Amino acid sequence: MTPDLVASLRPLLTAEASAEAYASGAEPGDLEQAVWLRLLERLEAEGPPGDPHGWLRSAVRHEARRSRRTSRDERPYETEPACAAEQEPEQLALAAARRRALRDAVRRLPGRCPRLIEALLSPKDLTYREIAGELGISQGSLGPERSRCLGCLRRLLTPEVAAR
Repeated sequence: MTPDLVASLRPLLTAEASAEAYASGAEPGDLEQAVWLRLLERLEAEGPPGDPHGWLRSAVRHEARRSRRTSRDERPYETEPACAAEQEPEQLALAAARRRALRDAVRRLPGRCPRLIEALLSPKDLTYREIAGELGISQGSLGPERSRCLGCLRRLLTPEVAAR
């Protein structure tokens, strides 16, 4: 990526991502990083866009919509699948088996995903800032990296869940 293209697009991207982030429920830094990644992919495949500023505005809106769809589709459980109120031995054994299967799958993840997922699952309930500091990465890259790692984890766990 040419330095002059980056320099000319950075202020616009920062402003557009900040404007779109609130409505999409995303962090501005996450939107910025996703758009930079899309630009790199585009430069590799097709070369620079004809109208970089127009392309950038469109890319930010696309990433914000994608973020809204993702957050709308992902819902937390009302309760844990094996509710803590049910202290029966069978429920405790099933919950322990699920935790073991999850931890085993996390250890099989590529790159720094195991450390990231372990930090997210930590009983200390770390903030993104604390996790980023612990892993030595920028806070803005944590969201996209988390999404990639969770996608890998989903793919690892799908055959195991389907087999049961």
